[in-house]
Amino acid sequence: MSFLPTFLRSLLLTVIISFIAPLVLLAGLLVIVCLIGYVPGLEIIGQTGVTDLWKFLSIFGNGSPIEGAIVIGVTCSLAGALFDTYTFYSYQNLNDH
Repeated sequence: MSFLPTFLRSLLLTVIISFIAPLVLLAGLLVIVCLIGYVPGLEIIGQTGVTDLWKFLSIFGNGSPIEGAIVIGVTCSLAGALFDTYTFYSYQNLNDH
């Protein structure tokens, strides 16, 4: 019985979800910080939060926040792929014994 199609399907799904999850988290954080900036009295906190988030992302992207977000997404997808591969390997070894 070939487990390769099942493994590849699981790996592809894990990589996609692991790439999208941190991007959605970063986008949600950016939206929340932007919305805080519209609350009277909290404009400075909103502006500072957006600036700090852009600086944080630009550190990982050699000056480009978009590249930084992509680097974080790729890193998380690689970690997810490694975890999925380990889980698949462990599952195969447990079923053999």
